[in-house]
Amino acid sequence: MALLKQTPLTIARSNAKSQILLFTLSLFAFSLLFVLFSVTRNSYSDPYPYPYPTPNAKPETSFAASLERFLAQTSQRFRDDTITSLTEDGVVRKFDDVASKIERQRVNEDSYYPLSLPIRVYVYEMPRKFTYDLLWLFRNTYKDTSNLTSNGSPVHRLIEQHSIDYWLWADLIAPESERLLKNVVRVRLQEEADLFYIPFFTTISFFLLEKQQCKALYREALKWVTDQPAWKRSEGRDHILPVHHPWSFKSVRRYMKNAIWLLPDMDSTGNWYKPGQVSLEKDLILPYVPNVDFCDVKCVSESESKRSTLLFFRGRLKRNAGGKIRAKLVAELSSAEGVVIEEGTAGEVGKAAAQNGMRRSIFCLNPAGDTPSSARLFDAIVSGCIPVIVSDELELPFEGILDYRKIALFVSSSDATQPGYLLKFLRGISPAQIREMRRNLVQYSRHFLYSSPAQPLGPEDLVWRMIAGKLVNIKLHTRRSQRVVKESRSICTCDCRRANFTSTTSLS
Repeated sequence: MALLKQTPLTIARSNAKSQILLFTLSLFAFSLLFVLFSVTRNSYSDPYPYPYPTPNAKPETSFAASLERFLAQTSQRFRDDTITSLTEDGVVRKFDDVASKIERQRVNEDSYYPLSLPIRVYVYEMPRKFTYDLLWLFRNTYKDTSNLTSNGSPVHRLIEQHSIDYWLWADLIAPESERLLKNVVRVRLQEEADLFYIPFFTTISFFLLEKQQCKALYREALKWVTDQPAWKRSEGRDHILPVHHPWSFKSVRRYMKNAIWLLPDMDSTGNWYKPGQVSLEKDLILPYVPNVDFCDVKCVSESESKRSTLLFFRGRLKRNAGGKIRAKLVAELSSAEGVVIEEGTAGEVGKAAAQNGMRRSIFCLNPAGDTPSSARLFDAIVSGCIPVIVSDELELPFEGILDYRKIALFVSSSDATQPGYLLKFLRGISPAQIREMRRNLVQYSRHFLYSSPAQPLGPEDLVWRMIAGKLVNIKLHTRRSQRVVKESRSICTCDCRRANFTSTTSLS
């Protein structure tokens, strides 16, 4: 067969088709490589895969709803960090050598400065009886509304108020690619860590276990943690222990006094914490989880004209210890015009009544309770109701970052109980100042709303910002404790004060 004569146009068309075919094949090969790379990367970049909301998803602020999803996705995947034979000095010495070498390498870097780096946190993988089993216990029983404390408060609502241990842990163990907080990272090797997080749910165990069962679990947790080489190296000074309810972990916490405690307040009256156990130098105050819904900008604007009550309070009218101020305030204010004072607890009915009352009031009274703090303060903040704080011993969350004078009024107990003083003081606040403080409340509310995923400038974020300021001091006390000889004077001033107090009382 004779070959067809190829014209220049035919040749050009043939070359064009070849180029298109080559381009198509190249694109297909590139796409295939990309898919394979993505699968490989997703399979190995995170050793503990954890389906988590995308960063753009609306954050979940409900403890029960967040916990439901968390347990469904994570509780079957965990690793037990239990280590045996840790009593040998060589184990701790080896750990210390490696950790010190890594720290020295960082010090030699030109960019080294502890406060400018993300905090490196190692999260202990404790046996599930300290973690997941307790979360499941709460999940399976929280709808039992008949479970009440001796004063009538719903047990599970109290657990939610103090659930800071859950929110911090859930954020820390999420994969870094899904987390929004960048000032703290989870490390996989203990030797690389600045700090160690203890994920033991002390409040759940206190309220939902039998007394002897709870104490036994506390002792087990104490032994498990204090057996770790990292604990032995620092005597717990670089360990974070969430004990947000003042009754939780009470029977054994004296053995962990060096750790960084996450607390609701300091309670300097001595009713809940013994001298030398807590201090602003080492510990951190965290806000309660609000019991009412967040009143956003639109809500505050719409409620402006409805705020006809001058001063509102709903809660237990008789409390012990520092809460005795309540009885005096009730006697002074209960019959005053523009004041609403109601007895109530934290159940669903109480929540609705408190929320409605706060959104209809200009000021919300926040007196001391059994402890200097209460969840009511944070309920008022997220409701756009200006807190009037009458609690002389109160320590506030994140006060190194937040200026509470912008959102709250502080009145001493002696002034507040003087006839006519408090109402005269409140009526003297100008409308312009009230509007400004209410605008500030909307802006500040984000600092007190725990969520999943944790949000920048939310309470989880501010925890690490505050701890970053303590980190150099933590390292100082850790290193000093490692080299101080037995005959040296006491290591910290709190021990010194306690020793002096003991010797003085023994002589009297």
